[in-house]
Amino acid sequence: MPNYLFCVGEVKPCPSILEASRLCRAFPIEYRLPMSLTLLALLFLAVLGTGYVIYGRWIERQFALDDARSTPARDVNDGIDFVPTKPFYLFGQHFSAIAAAGPIAGPIIACQAFGWLPCLLWIALGVILIGAVHDFSALAASVRPGARSVAEITRDHLGSHAGLAMMAFIWIALIYVVIAFADITAASFVGKTEELEGARIAFNPGGAVAAASIMYLTLSLVMGVVERFLKPPLWLQTVIFVPAAFGVVWVGTKISTLFVMDVKAWGVLILVYCAVASVVPVWLLLQPRGYLGGFILYTALALGIVGVFFGGYDIQQPAFKGFDIGGMTGTLFPFLFVTIACGACSGFHGLVCSGTTSKQVDRESHIRPVGYGAMLAEGFVAFIALVTVMIMTSDQLKGLKPGTIYGNGIGEFLTLIIGEQHRNFAITFGAMAFSTFVFDTLDVSTRLGRYIIQELFNWRSKAGAAFATLLTVAIPVWFIAVAPEGSWVKFWTLFGASNQLLAALTLLAISAWLHEARRRIAFTLLPMAFVLTITLWALGRIAMQSFASAKGIDVVLANAIASSLLIGLALFLVGSAIVKLRRQSPA
Repeated sequence: MPNYLFCVGEVKPCPSILEASRLCRAFPIEYRLPMSLTLLALLFLAVLGTGYVIYGRWIERQFALDDARSTPARDVNDGIDFVPTKPFYLFGQHFSAIAAAGPIAGPIIACQAFGWLPCLLWIALGVILIGAVHDFSALAASVRPGARSVAEITRDHLGSHAGLAMMAFIWIALIYVVIAFADITAASFVGKTEELEGARIAFNPGGAVAAASIMYLTLSLVMGVVERFLKPPLWLQTVIFVPAAFGVVWVGTKISTLFVMDVKAWGVLILVYCAVASVVPVWLLLQPRGYLGGFILYTALALGIVGVFFGGYDIQQPAFKGFDIGGMTGTLFPFLFVTIACGACSGFHGLVCSGTTSKQVDRESHIRPVGYGAMLAEGFVAFIALVTVMIMTSDQLKGLKPGTIYGNGIGEFLTLIIGEQHRNFAITFGAMAFSTFVFDTLDVSTRLGRYIIQELFNWRSKAGAAFATLLTVAIPVWFIAVAPEGSWVKFWTLFGASNQLLAALTLLAISAWLHEARRRIAFTLLPMAFVLTITLWALGRIAMQSFASAKGIDVVLANAIASSLLIGLALFLVGSAIVKLRRQSPA
């Protein structure tokens, strides 16, 4: 079956993607590749499995992991933060923490811009060779010196000034996580512009998702209080609260007009939630919400599997659209990589690995299934998100946001099981699943931002925690207040670039650690160099375009300044690493 190039006003045979680019460089390109969705999924899973068994095992040998060596969880074992945990449970907790909205929204945006083939190639190869290596290395490097954070590892191996620069970089990156996700979630709570738009159902779709999300968070609080004071067995809590988490979705469809506000009002309320959630005890919200969120996540993945293998869907999107599509994402190099963001590589994962997971690793041999394996599972989350856009036509996608597409797709898969008559519930569940992943990221990012401010200024009191929280939330509040509706588009690429640049800098610090230990560093240094180049390139383009188009003190100028700061901090850290490596090299 021949491939065809679809240019504006003309259709012609097209022997290759490169020839397509030459023939129609000035026009939109659609290069269609006949492919079975089921076969594509099987190939993708085979690649992930092979990567885990072969490359993951090789990476494990480079760190010389040894179960005879004690871990921080065993050494401290305080029953609070340091708790030896079985790998099955630790995998679930870690996976729930890292699998947020990034690997969902990113692939959907990138597929609409460039086509599904470059997205799929980057997810498959990037997650095996870069993303999972980053997560594994961050976890191993944290476990070895006593569960140290990424910033502490940087300080220990690149110097105190580099440690401070890394903390500043992390804080700015977290700010953009909060901005991008708060804005995209606020849009999902507005009736005519959210996940259920286009579903042809007679109720307020945004209000249904908002109601379900609010009740879900309330249910998490109730579970936290019950666990803290009544201490029922976990199985009993599971039997009660997990079905209730699905029940609130149904209730949300019945009270869909109760929570109806505009985008900016929702944005501010979401940020108020972030501020409160970042200072309440972890037992009250973070832990129970994470537990319930795990069931939502696994259900969404299971529905994705059902849809891919049993839905009988055809691929509707072109495999490739062009190297330069203009607009937000611009050229495939570098913007494909930073747009997909967490689906292939995420610096945020390093913060999770070194912040909480490293304190719970019971044996060093558990690092590969938890660190490397969970990142491959996130790659599969990205694949399912990609499928939800691949099975829709371009006309069906017009005007829909990433959460819209994902919610509709998961809802479609769910109707295969519960029937078309329950479409309201099905698509509301898909939309709430997206919001659930976002809330996980939002309050964790705000909490981590608070930690950094407190550590930088040595604010240990409750007042210090409150003020650090206000500083972390103040900038996102300003962005949401002054930015026009739909500005998440302007924030997403900068978020993706800063997040992946954080991964590159983490790999830089780990490479310095491995070099000190006289071990191989090519497997961390080469991915670091690639991601560093791509992200600095993207940030440089963002900064130049933003400075050129800024009109006074607005979000565009703020993006330009933030991009410049991130570039400066990154270059300082690279310079610190070069100086350190030269000092260590034999004369």
